[in-house]
Amino acid sequence: MRVQVVSPERLLFDGEATSAVVPAYDGLIGILPRHAPLMALLGSGTLQVRGPSGEERFTVAGGFVQVAGDVVRVVAEQARTPLTGPPA
Repeated sequence: MRVQVVSPERLLFDGEATSAVVPAYDGLIGILPRHAPLMALLGSGTLQVRGPSGEERFTVAGGFVQVAGDVVRVVAEQARTPLTGPPA
């Protein structure tokens, strides 16, 4: 599946993944390829994206996640890679 992580400032990630764990407003959501269509509010926490080249982690807050087809879009009000400065 393809995962995109977008902040108001820039596209943080766009790549293939085998799974994603998203911090929704009311708990964590695990997403695998061919997941049912979904739209949910983001909470605050760590977004984990696992792919062929390893795991990427992002700190996100606010916004939403959409799963449509085999594409997962995380549109965050605030997002950053861990330990890399202020939110984008």
